[in-house]
This record gives sequence, C-alpha cells and structure tokens, in this order.
Amino acid sequence: MFTSIAVDISGRHKINIGYYAVCSAVSVFMTPTGIEKVNEIQSDAFLMNKPLELSDIVFMIEKTIAKIKEKGPIIIERGDLFNTDISLCKSLFSADIRYQESIGDRKAIEIAHHVSHSTRNILMKELGIDIRNAVSEK
Repeated sequence: MFTSIAVDISGRHKINIGYYAVCSAVSVFMTPTGIEKVNEIQSDAFLMNKPLELSDIVFMIEKTIAKIKEKGPIIIERGDLFNTDISLCKSLFSADIRYQESIGDRKAIEIAHHVSHSTRNILMKELGIDIRNAVSEK
C-alpha cells in the first residue's frame, strides 16, 4: 500500500463570468485495486478570463497540492493535461506525476472528480450563478 494524490479539475468550459474551474486534490492510501483510506482533501477555485492552457492547469494543480500534507505521486487523467505526453509533463511539476494505470488509480480519480464537481456546483450556487444556464459557449 502507498500514498498518492489524485487530482481532477471541473469547469474548463466558458460560462457567463469566464472560466470558473475547481481543482481538487485527494491524498489516498491505496493499493493497485482499491482505496484503503482517504487521508486528506483540498480544493481551490480559479476564475480565468481566457480558455485554460497547459500552464494554467499546472498552476492550479501545483497550488492545490501544496496544501496536501500527506505527499505522494500525482495521478491525473490524461485529458486533464490535454493528452500531452507524460514525459513532457513531468518537468512541469514539483512532484512525480503519472497518468492513471490501475483500478486503484481510477477509483482515486473518481473521488477527486466527485469532490471537484460538487465543490464547483456549491460555489456557483453560492455566487448566484445559475448552473442550468451557465454554459454559454465552449
């Protein structure tokens, strides 16, 4: 068993106020086939006035994982980094990073996805943004 940090970003499409994204990082104690324990969860919200680029995604992830006490390699879906070759991405991050490889990785990313998606929806509701009408263009 080992500790990893699963990351997910929700809200990469334009809404009426810009690009409102939430990055969530979940530190988990895991095996290749499952999650034994969630150690910690951290989320950060970001409002951008332009479409997100790879450098923006790296900034969001670095800022969010900096709050995690229980460190480990970062696990992320390939699409969150625009399907960039992992060997190119490794030099952009302060921690080791890899794309999901196992069932345990997939389960960890699912937890991070649920956290980022629900956190974004709650924050948008608090800000008075109508989620049903939020998407104006991609």
